[in-house]
Amino acid sequence: MANASSDSVASTAVNEVGKSAMSTAAPQASSKPRHPSLWVRELPFIVVLALTILGVAYTSVSRQPIIVYWEILAPIIGVVCVTYGWHSATDKAGRLRLISTQLLHWLAFLVVINLVLLPSVQRVLTANATGIAIFTLLTLGTFTAGVHVLSWQICLLGMIMALGIPAIAWIENSALIFVLIAAGVLGIVAVFWWHWRERGSAESAR
Repeated sequence: MANASSDSVASTAVNEVGKSAMSTAAPQASSKPRHPSLWVRELPFIVVLALTILGVAYTSVSRQPIIVYWEILAPIIGVVCVTYGWHSATDKAGRLRLISTQLLHWLAFLVVINLVLLPSVQRVLTANATGIAIFTLLTLGTFTAGVHVLSWQICLLGMIMALGIPAIAWIENSALIFVLIAAGVLGIVAVFWWHWRERGSAESAR
């Protein structure tokens, strides 16, 4: 009887320890941060890239500058830059600095666009030249914004946009579509390849 009671007490103690271990492990598992999927993290880059390719293709096919379109796209790229630079800003001051620098950066871009659109300047430039000049400014602004936030994705977007400058000016429509689609696909593949490589390095280091 004594052995049975001692075994019962021992099993009860083991069960209690197991329950307490499970109860402590559960909050730890639930408190583990959930990271968004790769598609969600890179969705802003993909959307801006698609809008850029769409704008360049329309400009080249129609041979009409879409100045308002690029003016709208510029603040969108600024928001994407803030999104990609947010993780590197570790405190409130850093985040305010990030927002203010991007705001001033793209505000300067919009000011320069309106200087190009002045009547005195438009007497010198044709409509096509104005469109190419504004898109060139947007390309430069995108690349330098990527440098500011240390985001290679935004820099890559700027380089893909740079391919659109000669595409608008010289390349025929059929070749243009192929070049832009190929550049966009390569850009997206490069982003996902980088994340796959980083994930493999992290898993091998464990």
